[in-house]
Amino acid sequence: MSELVRFGVSLEKPLLDRFDVLNRAKQYINRSEALRDLIRRELVEREWHEGRDVAGAITLVYDHHKRDIMSRAIDTQHEFQEVIISTQHIHLDHHNCLEIVAARGKAEEVQKLADALRSIKGVRHATLCMASTGREIG
Repeated sequence: MSELVRFGVSLEKPLLDRFDVLNRAKQYINRSEALRDLIRRELVEREWHEGRDVAGAITLVYDHHKRDIMSRAIDTQHEFQEVIISTQHIHLDHHNCLEIVAARGKAEEVQKLADALRSIKGVRHATLCMASTGREIG
């Protein structure tokens, strides 16, 4: 466990009040936990912008009845197999499927994978959740 350091933060009262409302809504147990989370979020974003090794999840929703969508998605995944850790295919209903692609590698490559999957005709929605490998954020 790393050493705990206390420090003071000065904020305008209205800003602090809004921060406290936000913290309650997000169910943080205290301000320190909320600040830690904000700092980590910024550090993860920096990892992505600096092109470091990152992790992430790409979620796709598509109608599997659309012509060739499955084969195009699989072909795209094969092109990026060096960054794909795992995929999961979920049938949401008779027409719609959810595909979750876990990826790890250089930020640029993971972003390219997400963009390639998102651009497939028939994909109704695609999201990239940027995460960290955990090594850089402590």
